[in-house]
Amino acid sequence: MQVLTQFERKPLLFRDPEFIISCYDPSLFVSSFQDMEEALKKGYYLAGFFSYEAGYCLEEKLRKDKPYDFPLLYFGAYKAPQPNKITRLKSFSKNFPENLRLNITRDEYSSKIQAIRDHIARGDVYQITYCIKLLFEFRGEPLSFYDQLLKEQPVPYPACITTDKFHILSLSPELFIRKESTRVVTKPMKGTWARGSGFFSDLIAPLRLKYDGKNRAENVMIADLLRNDLGRVGVKIRAPSLFEVARYKTLCQMTSTVRGRVDKDVPVYKLFASLFPSGSVTGAPKIRAMEIINELEKEERRIYTGAIGYVTPEKDMFFNIPIRTLLLRANSGEMGIGGGIVWDSTPDGEWEEGLLKARFLTGLSKEAINLL
Repeated sequence: MQVLTQFERKPLLFRDPEFIISCYDPSLFVSSFQDMEEALKKGYYLAGFFSYEAGYCLEEKLRKDKPYDFPLLYFGAYKAPQPNKITRLKSFSKNFPENLRLNITRDEYSSKIQAIRDHIARGDVYQITYCIKLLFEFRGEPLSFYDQLLKEQPVPYPACITTDKFHILSLSPELFIRKESTRVVTKPMKGTWARGSGFFSDLIAPLRLKYDGKNRAENVMIADLLRNDLGRVGVKIRAPSLFEVARYKTLCQMTSTVRGRVDKDVPVYKLFASLFPSGSVTGAPKIRAMEIINELEKEERRIYTGAIGYVTPEKDMFFNIPIRTLLLRANSGEMGIGGGIVWDSTPDGEWEEGLLKARFLTGLSKEAINLL
């Protein structure tokens, strides 16, 4: 197992683990965290991921009594990472996804969006982050493909995980949590806007997103949810900045920043039980939103909207939220595509936004792809 994180342009490579801590069975989930704590006490670094479904195991009301075919958590225990010693894989050929298709028809999608709006109308939730999947075939070299994707669309929180069973290529623009001693920060992302087609329209695109009423409402709602979640385990919670817009190759996205203080040695389980999964990938209120997501989504999310990162022996940690993240197994691949649905969302608008978010991958296809 090899884990490469390149968060905020500070690459760390974790390779040749002493052992691996993994869990597929919810009944062993809590004991896996105990194993993680023991490894940290022995001076090991932990690097790996939590799947989205791990969130069901953190809430008694949502827990399922069944084993999963994809890990709920998967961490290698390492003596130390290797900073600034990343061997870039050189490839003389481009990698391309093939046979791209969605796991849902447009009519099915429209009915799901209407079902979510019905829940909102009844007062069950204020917002739902609904996910579909892009499926494809891939026969290239995963590490080379990761380099290719990152070069074509740089993001602040990329990561790549390789194992003998699967590869995870994460081109994530979203921070889940960063903890340094007692300081903790999370930056929920909500709000998407297409880049402009001309100089002037591209110049004002970030401003159009920043001051768009629908996107601001979604963003502040989730920022408030994260403030409440962090308040369950921390103190001095504040949101020093709202509606920050970043420009990427194909789109603009909005984040807000939430900060607080926690105990330096807070158990990993306690921190994740308070925050995971991020409200930016569930909706609000979180527990009811997760129940509805479980009812409406056709497949398990797996790595999509989970968390990828590492924990140091001092209990510092750094995790992204794996959106724009590819899961490769054998010759098949999948990538989740999600969006926040509120009362004034429309099926057409959300569909188009999803395709926009996937364009960094679909734009590489050699095929005349038609997802409309």
